[in-house]
Amino acid sequence: MTDVDPFGRGRLRRLFGLDRSGPPPPQTREGAPLNPWTLPNLVGYVRIAALPVFLYLAFESEDGSSVAAAAVFWLIAAGDYLDGFLARVTGQYSRLGALLDPFVDRLTILCGAIVCWHFELLPRWALAVLAARELIMLLLAQYGLRHGVELSVNWPGRISVFPIMGGIFLALLAPGWVATTLLIVGLVLAIVATVGYAHAGMQAARGNTGAS
Repeated sequence: MTDVDPFGRGRLRRLFGLDRSGPPPPQTREGAPLNPWTLPNLVGYVRIAALPVFLYLAFESEDGSSVAAAAVFWLIAAGDYLDGFLARVTGQYSRLGALLDPFVDRLTILCGAIVCWHFELLPRWALAVLAARELIMLLLAQYGLRHGVELSVNWPGRISVFPIMGGIFLALLAPGWVATTLLIVGLVLAIVATVGYAHAGMQAARGNTGAS
């Protein structure tokens, strides 16, 4: 007897990104056309264009605590969910979108970290760990490209973005222990994710070497 979901709960879970089971869409895989002109990619372009605005507003403030800068940062961060939602709603998946989204996320976090470092809105040791983690991720990505390995985003990595960006957002409004705690929680998740990426990448690389 086949299970039937009369209310479409499974479809809704996939639509809102709660169910990530199954392989990635074929349009996002290596070798697929970039297909830059999609609605989700447009969101990515707007996010990139808004980053200089955020930096200008933040550095124009006296102490880095700026409602305007925080609002722009929140809109850029929220775009991370919006572009994925639009891709699932419209079916406009693309190879460029798969590459662009994590790039913009890292650029957003880096810009926020620069502001927080300059004005000491968050502990500098935590920001240094965050920067080191992003460098390691860049090296892992280069390793994957050289060995023909493409890593899928794992759950700790996916979840870590929210507390990290949330900590930076709160620090722009009201620096304190809540913002610091969020950042540290995000860092722990990000480090767990990085260990998972490294392990999966080395296993896949060994598999590719053995198959060749």
